[in-house]
Amino acid sequence: MTSTPQLVVHRDAELMARAAAARLITRLVDAQAARGSASVVLTGGRNGNGLLAALADSPARDAVDWRRLDVWWGDERFLPDGDPERNHTQARRALLDAVPLDPARVHVMPPSDGAHGADPEAAAAAYAAELAAAPDPFDILLLGVGPDTHVASLFPEHPALYERERLAVAVHGAPKPPPTRLTLTLPAIRTAAEVWLLAAGADKARAAALALSGAGEVQTPAAGARGLTRTLWLLDHAAAADLPPNLYPPATA
Repeated sequence: MTSTPQLVVHRDAELMARAAAARLITRLVDAQAARGSASVVLTGGRNGNGLLAALADSPARDAVDWRRLDVWWGDERFLPDGDPERNHTQARRALLDAVPLDPARVHVMPPSDGAHGADPEAAAAAYAAELAAAPDPFDILLLGVGPDTHVASLFPEHPALYERERLAVAVHGAPKPPPTRLTLTLPAIRTAAEVWLLAAGADKARAAALALSGAGEVQTPAAGARGLTRTLWLLDHAAAADLPPNLYPPATA
């Protein structure tokens, strides 16, 4: 069973990023205090990278024991290692190169010039196997919400949305470039303790309204992204503009 979505609406995208970074630091510190380690799944895009940049600038960032943090990705563009369009490359620039992570705990989705060559199915299967071997579920799984309601690289009505067993799959013919990608599936996303969906900007308003109004997950992938204990939508006023008043109760800290 998954959780009912909660909303936190911030004044603008910058404030949303700073507040989300502070919230993430607190959650990771709590997880490490309880269990000795923590895990987070990163997302790309302007909102995901904005959060990472805000975390890098936070004076509280070193409250996290970075060497006891596992870092995963929700999706990746199937491009060569170091390509500027890869989520991993952008995350390194925004945050990861500035903190003392244990390289063995940074779980990068395979590039197109990696061990599996230009075979995205083999790359996805390898990542799924790595996920299956992980000892604990994800503490926090971050997802940006696209204007078309896509999350990770799960696009409306694409075959990956029908997957019920595999944790990661290859995506072909994505409607935004590059067309070939790797992505977690909805079953993988739903193993996370908490799923946070990030949406800022007027171009995300329709997507947020659809996803939070009971739409189906095949047509509206963001509607299917739920955490086991918490599903948290972090929005700015522009992205929340089309939501019906009091659609969901406000989230607590």
